[in-house]
Amino acid sequence: MLTAQWLAPALLAAAMSANAQDGTFQSKSLTPETALTAARAALDACRKQGFQVAVAITDRAGITQVLLRDRFAGPHTVDVAANKAWTAASFRTSTLALAAETQPGRPMSGLRSLPRFLAAGGGRVIEAGGSVLGAIGVSGGPGGEADDGCAAAGIEAIAEAVEF
Repeated sequence: MLTAQWLAPALLAAAMSANAQDGTFQSKSLTPETALTAARAALDACRKQGFQVAVAITDRAGITQVLLRDRFAGPHTVDVAANKAWTAASFRTSTLALAAETQPGRPMSGLRSLPRFLAAGGGRVIEAGGSVLGAIGVSGGPGGEADDGCAAAGIEAIAEAVEF
């Protein structure tokens, strides 16, 4: 009889331990060095095309990790690049796609009224192995598609380092 009394608490403790493991998760993050490599590659890609830009890299939560501004990039490019990266990280999609999906009259158009939301090309999610690692935002090129191309070059530069 004593055995049955002690068996139930032991089973409950084992079940709780298994649930505790299910209640947590691990996530991958960019190192500052990897984020800097991506930012430099995006900046260089824009320079080669004659664009003076700012580049921001955020972590998966949208917090700026690295920010580079070329010497002649406009003062607005700092905030715009950071907001593009924040938007891509927050919505887990490119800002070029969001630019199309949030046009007036579209179901998601209300998102444009959110603080920091920036629906213009140049923000991209950085992901690997099915996990979001962060985002990149570029501002200063002659339009969103130009900024987006530079952002893609930044991601390409770290693709091998972040694959897992």
